[in-house]
Amino acid sequence: MADYNALATQFTQFYYQTFDSDRSQLSSLYREESMLSFEGAQLQGTKAIVEKLVSLPFQRVQHRISTLDAQPTGTTGSVIVMVTGELLLDEEQMAQRYSQVFHLVNNNGNYYVLNDLFRLNYG
Repeated sequence: MADYNALATQFTQFYYQTFDSDRSQLSSLYREESMLSFEGAQLQGTKAIVEKLVSLPFQRVQHRISTLDAQPTGTTGSVIVMVTGELLLDEEQMAQRYSQVFHLVNNNGNYYVLNDLFRLNYG
C-alpha cells in the first residue's frame, strides 16, 4: 500500500489549491456516486457537488490547514482524511475555522472523492 499520509497530504494540497484558485476545476475529483455534506446540505454526483462549490457566496478564499490525519480503509488502498483549518474569505480579516473529511477511493491507482463532509466550527 502506498504511504497513506503522503497521499493525504498531496491530495489536500492539490484540492485546496484548486478550490482557492478555480473551484470549477474540482470536477475531476468526484464521480456520480460521490456525496458532499456541506453544512448539513447533502448532494450527490459530480455536477451537483461542483455547482454547490461554485455557488458559494465569496469570490476569494484561502484555506490554511491546521491538522491533517489519515487512515487506510480496507484492503483496496482507500483512505479517510480529516482536515481542520481556517478559511479567509474575500476581504475578511478574521478567519473562520472548519473541519472537512474526505473518503478517497482507489480506482486503479487513481483516487477520487467518494465522500466529502464539510462543517464550519463555531464557538
